[in-house]
Amino acid sequence: MCYNYCIINLTLFDYGNTKTKNIKKAQKVWKKMTHRQHTFSQPQGRGRKKPGTTGRGKFYRILVRPKSEFKSFRVQDVGKRGGLERLAGRRGSGSWDTVSWLVSKNNAHVTKDKKLIIDEPKTKSVLKQISGKIIHLKGDIFIAKPRKNIPEKDKPTAKQRRAEMANIKKAQKARWQ
Repeated sequence: MCYNYCIINLTLFDYGNTKTKNIKKAQKVWKKMTHRQHTFSQPQGRGRKKPGTTGRGKFYRILVRPKSEFKSFRVQDVGKRGGLERLAGRRGSGSWDTVSWLVSKNNAHVTKDKKLIIDEPKTKSVLKQISGKIIHLKGDIFIAKPRKNIPEKDKPTAKQRRAEMANIKKAQKARWQ
């Protein structure tokens, strides 16, 4: 019987030690996870959308080669600032190639049937490097194929010979004027 004063047997529990054990356990699991697993383990999921998928950017991206072929990247402005940009990638061997083209939304538009139409003539001439159709993927991202690679043994091609002769004639004409 307990009237005014009761003595209750309390066991002392070390909350601090359990807390550190749980933290250490969570850290151990976290370190084993990949970046992607970290993202999706969050209650809200992926916090940031991938570039170009929302359709709210300043450029249309035309993918030419897979990103996985390259080790490092750099963006080069082609022509006027902000009109056309080339995303160049460096392979493991050290050679550089075009990964994708970034075309300003001021220089191009998308039709209702999701085709990319380039309005600017200079941009259009630079993008002749792309062979075939430019196919819509998602958002502002399109896919295209690079022009055919010509082996060195087949060079110079007829087209290259014509261009070389035209350049020689142009230089001769400028020299004698």
